[in-house]
Amino acid sequence: MAGSSHLPRFQRTVESDVIIIGGGISAAMVAEKLAETTSASIVVVEAGNKIFNLDERFAHRRRHIAYGENPWPEDHVPGQTGHGLQSRSMAVGGQALHWGGTTPRFTPEDFRLASMYGIGDDWPFDYDDIEPFYQEAEERIGIAGEQGPDDLDLRSRPYPMPPIPLSYTLERLKEWAERSGIPFWANPVAKTSVPYKGRNVCTRCDTCSICPTGAKYSPDFSFQALLEAGRIELLERTLVRRLVLEHGSDRIDHAVAVNRDTPEETLQLRAPMFVLASGFAWSPHLLLLSASSRFPDGLANRSGLVGKYMTGHSSVSAFAEVPEKLYPGMYQQHSLLSKRFQRPGPLDRYVRHDLRIWEATTGRQPRLRNDNGDTLWGDAVMNDWRSRTRTGAARLRAYYDVLPARNSELVLNPDLANDWGDPMPRITFRDAEESIALREHTIETIRNTLTHIITAGGGSILSMNDSNIHDHPGGGCRAGNDPTTSVVDAWGRTHDHENLFVVGAPTAVTGGCANGTLTYSAMSLRSAEKIGDELPV
Repeated sequence: MAGSSHLPRFQRTVESDVIIIGGGISAAMVAEKLAETTSASIVVVEAGNKIFNLDERFAHRRRHIAYGENPWPEDHVPGQTGHGLQSRSMAVGGQALHWGGTTPRFTPEDFRLASMYGIGDDWPFDYDDIEPFYQEAEERIGIAGEQGPDDLDLRSRPYPMPPIPLSYTLERLKEWAERSGIPFWANPVAKTSVPYKGRNVCTRCDTCSICPTGAKYSPDFSFQALLEAGRIELLERTLVRRLVLEHGSDRIDHAVAVNRDTPEETLQLRAPMFVLASGFAWSPHLLLLSASSRFPDGLANRSGLVGKYMTGHSSVSAFAEVPEKLYPGMYQQHSLLSKRFQRPGPLDRYVRHDLRIWEATTGRQPRLRNDNGDTLWGDAVMNDWRSRTRTGAARLRAYYDVLPARNSELVLNPDLANDWGDPMPRITFRDAEESIALREHTIETIRNTLTHIITAGGGSILSMNDSNIHDHPGGGCRAGNDPTTSVVDAWGRTHDHENLFVVGAPTAVTGGCANGTLTYSAMSLRSAEKIGDELPV
């Protein structure tokens, strides 16, 4: 058993009706919903720190701008890292403490690739199944968005808030881009356009990595409210090292954890229901760490697929000069969205992608010194800015669907361990043969689309490039109806352990064509509905 020689006797036992392992956005969605729909006692366990410091974030923002400091001090656990991780963030709130807040939905095609295009695998549920939970996630998080064309942007109800207003520059870029015949609309975001649940209205100050006002949703808000209401117990700085089965049973009996403040203190966490909400890396990692004589390859792993089919999406992007007089610099993170190519209809060869447009500001922001290094004063600042914005610039980017290979995987790395001797994860992303065969066609198709948009608007291409980075990763505990080809069922319950659910990003089958946070939040809420059925009302 990995790391078992380092486990001392228990000094403390914590008991509850449900234990949620992880403190990110998926955990927040599950905890919030269970607290509202059940009377269950809920314990949330997070290895990182509790950073409830909204009143300090303006000062952190100032130092981030002035000195490039990390605006989230101590937002990670020293030594708790791994190869292939995209972020070391580990705190109450998770990566969504400092996310950009972009929240598009997947489209029906994402859940039916095999049925619609004869490629990859279908998810064990379809868009109609998850749509109510998309709406619920948008309302819980607080999403400001604009309804796109009905055939491209399917919804049962309006967004909770109207969209964040477009800047002058984005309004001009929308007119420019739509000369191509492709519709664009405001990208939905987890930021307030009107007062919402006590949060301030977004001032579009463009420091979304640390919102100084609380206008951008982050999961710490949900956890704070639950703590104030007395509905959860939060164990911060508490690292869960393994899950242990009941004797002679496949049910989870308890979790073994260590308190980082008192490393000699080992905790036993007991409950009739466990929810693993630790993200795409740490959820499969904990299952692999929890190997036993009954499950020598890790818990929930009779299929051999824990840590397999790690997924994400890749991109093609372009920078273009556009024949528009633009004034960049206001809320540069806002963007235009089109789902025209996420819903392409019948295809001779498979390719699907999203499409986003931002202002490009390189060399076009206001400045205090000219090219010669002379200081600019008064009207000279504006005259210089106007002279450099006679033509504008735009950034275009398309995330395209990439099918994961079975050996796109997370494994335990025997050469890297944390302070307690547990091997850390090593992640290697690999594309399925189908995606490898389609890559050249995919990139060429997207490049042609971007070229069409740019030239139709009278613009010119400054640069174009493609990236094979697997962005917005997920997988490792893929969902499915067949226990031999998946780790969890359609609701996130592990096939092998009736009282263990995995929620959010790890259960993704494919990476889709858009940011996955909203989809993973909706999936977590869907799981919470099933979990709640088995808890006291």
